[in-house]
Amino acid sequence: MPIAILMPALSPTMTEGALAKWLKKVGDAVKSGEVMAEIETDKATMEVEVVDEGIIAKILVEAGTSGVKVNAPIAVLLEEGESKDAVEPFVQSLMSEASLQSQPATPSSVEHSSAVAPSKSVVAAANTSQGGRVLASPLAKRIAEQKGINLASVKGTGPHGRIIKADLENMAASAGASSSAVLSASQGGFPAYKAVPVSGMRKVIAERLSLSKQTIPHFYLTIELEMDALLQVREQINRSQDKVKVSVNDMLIKALALALRQVPEANAAWAGHQLHYYETADVSVAVAIEGGLVTPVLREADTKSLLDVSSEMKRLADAARSGKLKPEDWQGGTITLSNLGMYGIDQFEAIINPPQACILAVGASVRKPVVKDDQIKIATVMKATLSADHRVVDGAIGANFLSAFKDIIHKPLRMLLG
Repeated sequence: MPIAILMPALSPTMTEGALAKWLKKVGDAVKSGEVMAEIETDKATMEVEVVDEGIIAKILVEAGTSGVKVNAPIAVLLEEGESKDAVEPFVQSLMSEASLQSQPATPSSVEHSSAVAPSKSVVAAANTSQGGRVLASPLAKRIAEQKGINLASVKGTGPHGRIIKADLENMAASAGASSSAVLSASQGGFPAYKAVPVSGMRKVIAERLSLSKQTIPHFYLTIELEMDALLQVREQINRSQDKVKVSVNDMLIKALALALRQVPEANAAWAGHQLHYYETADVSVAVAIEGGLVTPVLREADTKSLLDVSSEMKRLADAARSGKLKPEDWQGGTITLSNLGMYGIDQFEAIINPPQACILAVGASVRKPVVKDDQIKIATVMKATLSADHRVVDGAIGANFLSAFKDIIHKPLRMLLG
């Protein structure tokens, strides 16, 4: 019997993804463990391995298709010796099952790739028109809405004249631009705009941070840190070896983890009827990438040397920017560090990364006058702001935590000892 290859769930929160690239084609024999496709999630691009052995008989979702639901069929595999005649009935049964599981008003759809002849394209949506509405697949409707295309002006080449994705892609680009201009110009004098589809990553960021601000009672504590001693130790470390270059951010990660060890009450999370106190100091680090933000995790950063922290952070940052983070690279984390100092920001308050209870926002190091022993001197100063979940971390705990962090920054040799 043919085997349906389903859209995998590559993380606990994944509900849909984009099928970025097929690495196998129809007719290819595949073995268990071989990589057959690349899937884009809200966090990264990940490789998908084949579980069963056989021959790829049909590809149901073309490369580049976004919004593919988890567990939706994306291809069909034939076991050795099976007839190709079994493929089409099997596909029809898959589509029928998908139709039954969908709400009539919002049916799900699966479209074939370009490897399948247009006349063979199938969709799970109903193929009949009700009330004279335009026949189009849900994917085509979404593309038309994003590009401002009037579907009534499009000739469909799908089953029963249904409009499919390929019909919209074959239209002249000027047609979509013209429609968008008409729409924006007709909205009561509002300025023209360019509509850009929301990426999966941006959608998840919006959902998580909206939930964070709506449900977590944030409060904020700010301190000033004198960075001169830390900068001197960093310079000595980098002069003494040429394996890796330790950054200020690497030292902040280490200091943050050591402060968690000293004030474990801040290393916690709200869990409804329970408080979870973490036994390891796992620091999530905000990394800006194209289209959004990811937070890879430095596991047990308090136990790592500064050189190890630096090497691991470089690996994670490179993987993040190339879209190659693995789920274990970004899942978890007990506190987050967000550093906008390199962008010239002096101070800011970050939004807590749930389910964590704290995030530390640090700004740029600036030279400024400070009072020492009743004398004005010049020092390198950085501001750090702790955003804390008041359900978990009270003001006194937050103040103690920042005090411990400040003490480590002012006595950076402690980072080399523990």
